[in-house]
Amino acid sequence: MKQPICLALVLCSCVNSAFSQTTDLPLYKSEYFTIEKDKVRQSKWVANVDYNGIRTDYPIQPASWTLKKDLSAYPSFQSGIPVSDGIYNLALEEMTNLIEKDSTWRTGQLWGGVWTRDVSYSTLLAMSYMRPDICKMSLLKKTKNGKIIQDTGTGGSYPVSTDRIVWTIAAWQIYKVTGDRAWLAEAYQIIKNTIEQDEALVVNPVTGMVKGESSFLDWREETYPRWAQPADIAISECLGTNAINYEARVIASKMAALLGEKEDVVRFQSLAERIKTGINKYLWLPEKGYYGQYLYGRGFLSASTKSESLGEALCIIFGIADAKQARSIMDSVAQTPFGIPCIYPQIANISPYHNNAVWPFVQSYWMWASAVSGSEANVTESIATIYRAAAIYATNKENFIAEDGDFHTQTNSSNMLWSIAGNLSIVHRIFFGLQFESDRLEFHPFVPNQFSTDKSLRNFRYRQAILNIEVKGTGNKIASFSIDGKKSEPFVKSNLKGTHTIQIQLEDRFSDEKIKKTPVIFSPETPSAYMFTNTTLAWTKVLHAATYKILRNGIKIDQVPDRSINGNHYDVPEAKTYTEYQIIAVDATGVESFASEPARIYPLNTEIIQPLTQKESSPQFADIRNLSGQYPIEISTSKNTTLGISVDIPETGKYILDFDYANGNGTLTDDNISANRTLLVDGNTAGTFVFPQRGLRLWQYHGFSNPLIVSLSKGSHTLTLSYGKQNENMNSKMVNQALLHYLRIVRVE
Repeated sequence: MKQPICLALVLCSCVNSAFSQTTDLPLYKSEYFTIEKDKVRQSKWVANVDYNGIRTDYPIQPASWTLKKDLSAYPSFQSGIPVSDGIYNLALEEMTNLIEKDSTWRTGQLWGGVWTRDVSYSTLLAMSYMRPDICKMSLLKKTKNGKIIQDTGTGGSYPVSTDRIVWTIAAWQIYKVTGDRAWLAEAYQIIKNTIEQDEALVVNPVTGMVKGESSFLDWREETYPRWAQPADIAISECLGTNAINYEARVIASKMAALLGEKEDVVRFQSLAERIKTGINKYLWLPEKGYYGQYLYGRGFLSASTKSESLGEALCIIFGIADAKQARSIMDSVAQTPFGIPCIYPQIANISPYHNNAVWPFVQSYWMWASAVSGSEANVTESIATIYRAAAIYATNKENFIAEDGDFHTQTNSSNMLWSIAGNLSIVHRIFFGLQFESDRLEFHPFVPNQFSTDKSLRNFRYRQAILNIEVKGTGNKIASFSIDGKKSEPFVKSNLKGTHTIQIQLEDRFSDEKIKKTPVIFSPETPSAYMFTNTTLAWTKVLHAATYKILRNGIKIDQVPDRSINGNHYDVPEAKTYTEYQIIAVDATGVESFASEPARIYPLNTEIIQPLTQKESSPQFADIRNLSGQYPIEISTSKNTTLGISVDIPETGKYILDFDYANGNGTLTDDNISANRTLLVDGNTAGTFVFPQRGLRLWQYHGFSNPLIVSLSKGSHTLTLSYGKQNENMNSKMVNQALLHYLRIVRVE
């Protein structure tokens, strides 16, 4: 088994020159980066890696890496620390491997094409200033009809997945690097169109936050409870996704100001503040000291108490968390000996990928957040984590297992774009502290004590200038800053031309701190809850559960000890309106499971079922009929684009509405064919229904859409499902289709 890197030994390995050449990075030779030699296969492929029946074939890992390409066009880095210099050159060379013939970024050795989130997170970390031309072409390839394309994912992607807006952050970064006004104007219109569609479809007016699954964590079983269907994931409100949506609106406001769009300046800033307020009101967990993973549930939402590392980091970097919250996050979010996992604690009986895994690009954002927070220990640990993986595997892998550092996750690739970007960011973003603004390049170096050698970065190009930069000392405070020998403020203006030498002397003011590490732990299994009688809630026993939390409509009402010998049950009052109950298992150390699938209960006389049928159907659905021999109603881009439904409401109140539907256009975990429609009540917009894919060609397998709670007065109403321009998904063939069986309406209050 591989061993976690010891921080003290990072420096020792450098001093002892275990890696003797910056262009040659031998592996399996250093006692500081240990791997068992007998685990190295000599065949062409490492095969039969079987996790839950999944076979993955991996190329064997080389025993060494030797520089083969001319890197003189890029900034050169020297630190006197061989492992640091060598890994930097490795990252540069792997970066050049990913430039495609069409001048876009390939995602990784095994992953062709451009992915919105991958290229965007990579652009922000490092690629914007390494190759702004390639970044620009890559971003433009991820647009359609003047809007940003959402990557494929859960339930047919958008609007189940909504992290495409990270494109905005990358586009703004390119402008700050280049000062290209034409790009600013072009990107702004794309961003504006995208935000306006998102505002119409995926904003929860109650919380002010954006709905949709966790940014980049798009394998549903890796980060959500097993009971969660794509329709449930579509209404979750996730930390990382909301962090980038906040920052995107801040950026849109700044872009509008530069372009003279005065009304949009205020509008976008207001939208950003609404999201920030929602994050801090609904996701901050004071008892945990960090933000919760997401809000989730059905009719009523509650916060998952797991941490989500990328989201935590982004909240610090973007200023959503204040200084006190940032310090609390650094102290409270769990870190393992091999790095910071995507989520914590892990989900039991799920193979490593997002679950039980460390992703170097996420570690890089955590490193950046650590520098913002002034945490030397966390910065040092992050650098060590990234260096260890690159040194052992002689490539920048996409991920590795949190428990043991092995790279045999469910799927993995070498030469990964965002891992490379994160690696380069160690030098540029941390050691030299490069921070781009619209009119200047600022310097905020952060050099931990374990990397105390003098450092130089030569041939760094910033607009019309070439900078040769030297950093001496350790710390995160600048003692002196000079340009061509003259003392200056720590920035260069955007109109600087020619070649210049910058010298930075640091002052060590780090506080004495330690990281609270913990082994990988797994949360208890999620209970199954059900109504045993109208007044008795019951649930299955969960192994190792000591107590159970009981939630009513998303709010904790009690916590009871395990009584599995006599049966776990709980007396509840008779429900007079729609009510949901959930159970959370808690082990003896306080680690919680996910909340159970909501157990619904309500008087049957408060339920209205409105059948949705038609006498004829498309040949595709000729075998799908109800007991009366009629067909469900088909909605698509050409059929029933406006569907009116008349309902009679017995008394004024709030009602929860959902549709029984089918969508067999794709699997639960892939593609881009989710259907969605806007709901209007008597002509007024009331929300969005999402009809995600439920299984490829499984048109007879139907279930419920997301629920909406709306206020309805006594009497007759017309509910209209409308397909408009805002309901477009990412499918190039314009497939936006579902079968509707019936509408269900239940009184809530």
